Amino acid sequence: MADHHRVVRDNVHRDIILTPDISRLVDTATFQRLRDIKQLATCHYVFPTATHSRFVHSLGAQHLAGVLLEHLEVVHPGRISVEDATLVRYAALLHDIGHPPFSHALESPDVYATYHHHEKWGGRILNEPNNDLRLALIDLIGEDGLARLFSIMDGSVDFPALHDIVSSQLDIDRLDYLMRDQINTGAKVGTFDVFRIFRAMRIGEDGHLTVTRGGVAEVESYLMMRYHMYHNVYFHKVNMLTQVYVIHALQRARELVIAGELSVSRRMERMLTDNDLSVKDYLAVTDSLVQAELSAFSTHSDRILSKWAGMLESRSGMHKRVRVRDLTEVAFWGARSAVEDILTESGYNPEEDMLVTRVSKEGYRPYSEGIRLEDGRDIVDVSPLVASIAAPINDIMVFVPEECREAAENAIHLAMAGE
Repeated sequence: MADHHRVVRDNVHRDIILTPDISRLVDTATFQRLRDIKQLATCHYVFPTATHSRFVHSLGAQHLAGVLLEHLEVVHPGRISVEDATLVRYAALLHDIGHPPFSHALESPDVYATYHHHEKWGGRILNEPNNDLRLALIDLIGEDGLARLFSIMDGSVDFPALHDIVSSQLDIDRLDYLMRDQINTGAKVGTFDVFRIFRAMRIGEDGHLTVTRGGVAEVESYLMMRYHMYHNVYFHKVNMLTQVYVIHALQRARELVIAGELSVSRRMERMLTDNDLSVKDYLAVTDSLVQAELSAFSTHSDRILSKWAGMLESRSGMHKRVRVRDLTEVAFWGARSAVEDILTESGYNPEEDMLVTRVSKEGYRPYSEGIRLEDGRDIVDVSPLVASIAAPINDIMVFVPEECREAAENAIHLAMAGE
């Protein structure tokens, strides 16, 4: 066990201090796997420097948890015990331990024969008897400590502020990834001062985190930045399109593997076809493995497999987004057949070359999961700015071959005008 503090140099928080117990967890093979899980999936096809990992994000999240806990100890001395503060830092460190390769992009039953949400996989990993991370935790905090750690992570803990720090509308996870993603993509969509937000945080009488009235302006900045990051980065058209290519390639690979027409690595085969995937086999699959298989698929004799994988090898020939603002599925339905006819007449197969992906994100959610002020009001009640971005996003993006785009746009506009 390490007997000294380690310092990690970070492009977001400068120095991140790893205490000996945190180092013990970080040094496990299970946690080290996160080095090979990109934070933003295929976003590097748009923003080439967006190659940062879940590993460094997790280090940043536990760092911010430590900073916030120090502040809360100043304003509420003794309210959070030393033991609970330690568990909150562990929860922050381990919140993404169950992520699959390409993060949320492959978090789908369309890819995994055994599908679970990443939080469910995280729980399975930490409950696996011989997992090195679980064994390290048992040695540090025992079975009772592990049970309380789970309650902090899943929100069943008797002191809700402990969960709020790790998972809420204003948690250390979101604060770190927004800062980190903006820096690593180069996006310039606003900013916020995380330390001013922390200084405005209090623990309410009901045990939940609250924000002082003086902190509203900084929280507004945070929510506006979050809003713009989703619109300009996470939902960028090329990011969405390349995720579709990856999923289509892996779906086709599964069909071919099952049919005995494609050989892949044993780890990939288990991911695609094992209906009872073990924790060990889940942890064996990383971005590097998937990327290597996709590169090999691009030269395979199967036309469909090589088509989708080949789209990721070169940006030439990519489908183009139909440029219709705020296109909903209902609005598109009336023009769907007309767009299919346009593709058919141009020699394309609409089932393959009309790609539809959903852009879905809940807006700011007040009350049950909102950001509350000390007087009990939700921030949406005192901020017209927050109220203006509370509506959810529930649109679709349609991609077609470039030569069909203009005709498809005209067909959709015509159908929408006739509604």
